[in-house]
Amino acid sequence: MKQTRRTRSDSAKAAVQASQAAALGPLQPPAHVTLPDAAVPFWNAIMLNRPRDRWNDADLAIAAVMARDQAAVERLQTELLNEPDVIDDKLNPKHKLVETLARRVVANARALHVHAEATTGRSQNQGKALELEQAARQQADDDLIPRLVAVK
Repeated sequence: MKQTRRTRSDSAKAAVQASQAAALGPLQPPAHVTLPDAAVPFWNAIMLNRPRDRWNDADLAIAAVMARDQAAVERLQTELLNEPDVIDDKLNPKHKLVETLARRVVANARALHVHAEATTGRSQNQGKALELEQAARQQADDDLIPRLVAVK
């Protein structure tokens, strides 16, 4: 079976495809997948961490599980803010649920290749970008250096 070649990421065609994909926004879950409202922000974040044309239905189903798990972690952690960590001399069982769900989220992020190293690169390569950003912050007081300013 012959595979089609992917478009080079530095080509004009790739730039056009990227612009079109960005205009369409995040992918929607497949019809056979249930996604509660609380999971939608997590779904959107997951969808934007991989090019639109690289998702298939099986990956979308796993992404929905990941988004639901992230929403459940958020809900449980919010509940734990108002509950004691220890109940009747035992750890609140919600802590175990949060840990289990968090592990599933990490495993699914690796399976989908949307984890930090896949999306931002190796940590050893982040140093120079961080140095540049820190230097830019230090120069923020110098009115003679032109810079971009966020408008609110």
